[in-house]
Amino acid sequence: MSAKLDPFAAAPELMKTWLRTSIAVASSLEPALVGLVEIRASQINGCANCINLHTVQAREKGETEQRIYLLSAWREAPCYTERERAALGWTEALTRLSEGHTQESAYEALAAQFTGEERVKLTLMINIINGWNRIAVGLGAFADPATVKATVKAVAA
Repeated sequence: MSAKLDPFAAAPELMKTWLRTSIAVASSLEPALVGLVEIRASQINGCANCINLHTVQAREKGETEQRIYLLSAWREAPCYTERERAALGWTEALTRLSEGHTQESAYEALAAQFTGEERVKLTLMINIINGWNRIAVGLGAFADPATVKATVKAVAA
């Protein structure tokens, strides 16, 4: 699939700001947790670009193949911590808002594992990845992870 539109070419300043915000939010939480959230939201949203990108990034940060492969069945898999489970439940509740309001029980689990500040950071992270999913799917993007890495490095500099 080829991109319908390159958002960085069409709106460079806004996309650079969006990317910088993404980097800031992602760096406010532990990398392994961010990776799991990015992958799980991207699975739910059917974003091949983001699944590809974030699984590559997760492996680079030391995530195991087992945990990546089991992510779609995280409730049944014993390899995730209670904190990760709370984050994944919150990710699913916010990503699937249109399927019904199920966030109350997810929020209770979240509150047991995350401080108020961390809940805000995680909620922002979930919004960021859902936004990226919509940009990638909507504009037909499929970027090579190495290209994305170079773009992030250039924008962050």
